[in-house]
Amino acid sequence: MSTSIKDTTRKLLDQQTQSGKHKRRKVSDILARYGIAIGGMSVIVAVVLICFYLLWVVLPIFKPAAVELEKDYVWSQEQLLHLEVEEYGEIAFGLEPSGNMRFTDIENNKELATFELASEANVTAFAQLDLKGMMAVALDNGKVRLLQQDYAISYPDNKRQLTPSIQYPFGEDSIDFSEEDVTVLNGKLWDDGMLLVGATAGNQLVTKLFYVEQSFLGEGLELEENTSSVIQLGFTPKFVLATQGPDWLYAIGEHGELSSYRYEGGDWELRETKQLTDSGVGVSQASFLLGNVSLMIGDSNGTISQWFQVKNDNNVSSLTKIRDFQLGQKPITQIVPEARRKGFIATDTQGKVGIFYTTSERLLKEFDFGQAVQALSINSRSNKLLVIGDDSQATTFFVENEHPEISWSALWNQVFYEGYQEPTFTWQSSASTNDYESKFSLVPLSFGTLKAAFYAMLFAVPLAIFGAIFTAYFMAPKMRSMVKPTVEIMEALPTVILGFLAGLWLAPVIEETLVGFLLTLILLPLFTVIFGLLWNKAPGSIRHKVPDGWQAALLLPVIILGTVFAFWLGEPVEAWLFDGNMPAWLDANGFNYDQRNSLVVGLAMGFAVIPTIFSITEDAIFSVPKHLTNGSLALGASQWQTLTRVVLPTASPGIFSALMIGLGRAVGETMIVLMATGNTPVMDMNIFEGMRTLSANIAVEMPESEVGSSHYRVLFLAAFVLFLFTFAFNTIAEIVRQRLRNKYGSL
Repeated sequence: MSTSIKDTTRKLLDQQTQSGKHKRRKVSDILARYGIAIGGMSVIVAVVLICFYLLWVVLPIFKPAAVELEKDYVWSQEQLLHLEVEEYGEIAFGLEPSGNMRFTDIENNKELATFELASEANVTAFAQLDLKGMMAVALDNGKVRLLQQDYAISYPDNKRQLTPSIQYPFGEDSIDFSEEDVTVLNGKLWDDGMLLVGATAGNQLVTKLFYVEQSFLGEGLELEENTSSVIQLGFTPKFVLATQGPDWLYAIGEHGELSSYRYEGGDWELRETKQLTDSGVGVSQASFLLGNVSLMIGDSNGTISQWFQVKNDNNVSSLTKIRDFQLGQKPITQIVPEARRKGFIATDTQGKVGIFYTTSERLLKEFDFGQAVQALSINSRSNKLLVIGDDSQATTFFVENEHPEISWSALWNQVFYEGYQEPTFTWQSSASTNDYESKFSLVPLSFGTLKAAFYAMLFAVPLAIFGAIFTAYFMAPKMRSMVKPTVEIMEALPTVILGFLAGLWLAPVIEETLVGFLLTLILLPLFTVIFGLLWNKAPGSIRHKVPDGWQAALLLPVIILGTVFAFWLGEPVEAWLFDGNMPAWLDANGFNYDQRNSLVVGLAMGFAVIPTIFSITEDAIFSVPKHLTNGSLALGASQWQTLTRVVLPTASPGIFSALMIGLGRAVGETMIVLMATGNTPVMDMNIFEGMRTLSANIAVEMPESEVGSSHYRVLFLAAFVLFLFTFAFNTIAEIVRQRLRNKYGSL
């Protein structure tokens, strides 16, 4: 009786225990299922959010320009010879033919200050000498006055206030320039010199070159005339344009005639004459872009063409048409360059206004003013535009045009940049001067990314795949237990250490022993194959002394001795074939050799990628079910046949995944390519040249970029492109892996 009660109690307790275990297991399963699901969804959400954030930063660079009308009023001044808006877009400066100079508050059309040049003479021509407000004004008595706009900033009651004035840095005395009236005036001022060029009657150009020195007695500047010359032209010049230095001088006629002169040896030498326009098409406007490299020529057909000097293979410069911009069909009347960018604004006789940018080859915005434009100006920040019509109607516009230099063609197509011989793919985000032309082509960076990954995979894939095959299929278990962890622990090495060693140690070593190193890459595989053949032919008594799966240990002395022999042989081979210096021989024969090159990157980055590919491949091969290999061997197949026809096809999804994961890591690698290459964005598959990758470029330039600038947003675009690269590789890998699994999963 008591025994049955005990048994019953025990059974009840066992049932309760089992029931409790089932409940706990069920709860654990539910927690695991939902935990894994939540974790997976969190990863997907994080990736999507990263993608959307990158797009949010990038999209503004493709936003079109916008022009918003702010205010209309009647301009109170007479016809203008020159109009200019100061940096903040608050005050306009107007120069009248009578010599009056007026400063006007744009907001309320209030005259702030008025100055007069000279009561005894009228203005015949005007020239802007620099971007700081320095001007030259030609008078009808043959003299030239030099003056400068000045805006004093004060803060009464903590509110910014601009006080305009006219300064005379070189004194108020006029310069005796010519005995005749100057009809066209141009010039340039630089740190220690000034050039004035004027056209007079009789098709003559008068040039005067001055030294600029600090006044010994005061804070002003002094001019000392250096040279003066007269150039006789074969046509009447309508426009005269000069560059600082002095360097180039261009005289342009009404019908498109051009004569270009170069300042050499203290005199102007005629370098070229040409016709800028077709027959019957006249030149209606001409101006320099920022930097005084590009000539913008407006014609009577509404076309604005860009020209600049291009050197041929003989290093001879020629003024070359680069690209055209079309505003309409009527003559161009105004071309106003932007003060800080390679853009310009143009108008025609019908009052059509267009905002253009040369590098991106874009018409950013076009609108109709409604009447012919007398004068227009945009401030140096390029956000306030003032347009004055022939009937003195003045209109101010707010211009939103933050990223004009960016376009799809500028990012991915070849662009003809100033100073280049041909269109190129170029990345150069900054330079030593403020008037440089930004070059934001992503092609060399994308090319460098793929180039680095290619050479890394070229080095890593054979070693990792073949090593994994031997380790998983042929190697003895005990040896495998030592080799596999050793290779996998290589992945724990920080890539910054690998990059440091590659850049500061490996690169100089390879440069000094380049031939020996290349011989190592050739001779070691050859010695390995020869040793394998000899070992296969060796007597059985010798081969049986080495246990199965330990044969790889015999290769260690072969590898060591082969490496020593290759480096020993490198010196006489280099002396025989390359005059004792292979890098210099390569440079002399048109193959550029950089110390930090693709070979160094391929070795260092391949070393970092090998553990990933090896580990996944080895696991995939080792995980092939034993009944498949045993069945194949039982049917009479050799080990090699079993490997190639059963094991590798079955493990192919895992092997392909290993390759794509390794490629993804190589594409996204940063520190190794940052430290082991010259970071030069060149497009050349030469293994002895470096590259610049997307990831390294982001790491180098992001700390220097201005937040919100075009440079900043293009770097985010580079990150998005890198994201697309890895996404594409992973997608392809998953598709192929699934197909391979479906094909060989039934084995």
